[in-house]
Amino acid sequence: MRHDSRQPEQLRPIKVERGYTKATPGSILISAGDTVVLCTASLDNSVPPWKKHDENPTGWVTAEYNMLPGSTSPRKQRRADGRSSEIQRLIGRSLRAVIDFGVLGPRTITVDCDVLQADGGTRTLSITGGFLALLDTVLAIPETCELAPGEVFDPKKIFSDSVAAVSVGLVNGEPVLDLDYVEDSTAGVDMNVVMTGGGDFIEVQGTAEGQTFNRGMLDAQLELATAGIQQLTEIQRGCFGADWPL
Repeated sequence: MRHDSRQPEQLRPIKVERGYTKATPGSILISAGDTVVLCTASLDNSVPPWKKHDENPTGWVTAEYNMLPGSTSPRKQRRADGRSSEIQRLIGRSLRAVIDFGVLGPRTITVDCDVLQADGGTRTLSITGGFLALLDTVLAIPETCELAPGEVFDPKKIFSDSVAAVSVGLVNGEPVLDLDYVEDSTAGVDMNVVMTGGGDFIEVQGTAEGQTFNRGMLDAQLELATAGIQQLTEIQRGCFGADWPL
């Protein structure tokens, strides 16, 4: 039993609210326990300058991440730092792994992940919620964008799979899923795992924090992560119901 009465393989309570704000087609408020992230996705009918030189430019997906000053105590200063830059690159890589940019066409979608309250797992929750904001934005393209002459846009053809992410680690020598701050700050091993809904890995970040870990420990953590991603994928699917494209 963990300090918050969860079992080792148990996620924190996950809550998702679609359409949290109205200024962007994709807006998701997602929480895991006391970690809360607002994920919005904005659409631009253009592509980055480096893509404009292509004869038939394809689309692009990028991401930004930030922790708001009041998301932690003491207050986090409102400025970009190396950690935020590393995390937003991770989010962008994770989302781009399942996108067909040719089908997206010459459009750019920017996914913004703003942490409102931090209690561990902000980067993984940003990926899980960021995919939902991205999906809502793609589904809205036929109604919000002027399509090119002869263009038939099918949102379901853009995605090869879904994406979710979760943390795992060794706490007191035991593998546990979805670490909060208390566990993360004392974990002997801390890992972040990004996977598709179909069970393929996109990225695995694992670090020993004061102890080494062997192959058996690694496998145990990856098994926990795989089970956690399956649960998160079902939650994502349930949020969209019949609109789920996969």
